[in-house]
Amino acid sequence: MIEAKNISKSFGDNLVLKNVSVKFEKGKSNLIIGQSGSGKTVLMKCLIGLFEVDKGNIYFDDRDFSQMSFNERKNIRKELGMLFQGGALFDSMTVEDNIMFPLTMYTDQTMEEKKERVNFCLDWVNLENANRLYPAELSGGMIKRVAIARAISMNPQYLFCDEPNSGLDPQTAGVIDELIQRLTQEFQMTTVVNTHDMNSVIKIGDTISFIYKGELWWEGDKEHIMDTDNKELNDFVFATELTKRLK
Repeated sequence: MIEAKNISKSFGDNLVLKNVSVKFEKGKSNLIIGQSGSGKTVLMKCLIGLFEVDKGNIYFDDRDFSQMSFNERKNIRKELGMLFQGGALFDSMTVEDNIMFPLTMYTDQTMEEKKERVNFCLDWVNLENANRLYPAELSGGMIKRVAIARAISMNPQYLFCDEPNSGLDPQTAGVIDELIQRLTQEFQMTTVVNTHDMNSVIKIGDTISFIYKGELWWEGDKEHIMDTDNKELNDFVFATELTKRLK
């Protein structure tokens, strides 16, 4: 489990997060949603330590990450997997080398052990025998699956996904959603997904945190998000012609 307690974050005079308290549960797909500029991306970057909070605390299973030194945080960072928007693969590296990169950086595994782990991860994302391909040879959906394989290469306890369906067609996006959910449940990871994709929200939103103007404005799940009297949430959920028809 990950818990943020009363965290705030400013950039100059701009208060981006305002006393946010939220829990992300183990074995569930925990979604953060909100409009562009709402603070959801800043929240995720605070959780993984890219931004330091101005006040408040962030806990990884009762370990106070926000109060740790740089060296103390290294152990927790080894437990984090990160799926970046767009995949963020190294163009000059093969699929195998991309997935192997964290293992080379953070473990003393032998080459045989690393290759075995690469093949295991590729099998999980249904990309067997793609080892020698380069990112330029992959489709958008394949790039995201390789990025997921890299994110789970260290067998993380916590998985962070930043807009995992960005740039994908609805069918491929659905495949990525199912893969993230299956990995989360199978390996009992604490998964945090930053998204604006309502298809993802309705499909895999075990817990949903709606951020509005830097504040936690609503919490719930996919069973209740379509039936709430929260005006700002409704304005977000029913912003498209398609979702308006679901009212």
